[in-house]
Amino acid sequence: MLPADSRLTSSTDFQKVMRHGARAGRNTVVVHVALTGDAKSMAGFAVSRAVGGAVVRNRVKRRLRAIMSEALPTLPAGTAVVVRALPPAAVASFGSLDADVRGAVGQALTKVSA
Repeated sequence: MLPADSRLTSSTDFQKVMRHGARAGRNTVVVHVALTGDAKSMAGFAVSRAVGGAVVRNRVKRRLRAIMSEALPTLPAGTAVVVRALPPAAVASFGSLDADVRGAVGQALTKVSA
C-alpha cells in the first residue's frame, strides 16, 4: 500500500502539481507530473462523483493507490504525481487501469524532462 508520507494531501500541493506540471491523458485517467526537488516522490488522487457512487470511487482509489505504490519507487526522486480518474475508470479492469496510469506517467515525465 502507499505509505502515508508518500501521499499528497494539501490542496496547495495538488494545485501546484496540476497547474505547473506536465499532463498526459489516457482513456481512464489524466496524470499530472511535476518535479519538486524534494527527497521523496509523492502521489495524490482525484476521483470525482462523475466516476460513480461512494463504493465505486473508493474501489477506484484503492486500485490507483496500489498501482502508484509500485510505480513511485521507479520514478526520479522528488516527483509529484496527481492521478485524476475519469468515468471509464469505474468499469476498467485492474490491468487496463495499470497500463493507462503507467503509460500516462511515462509520457508526462518525458514532457517534464524536456
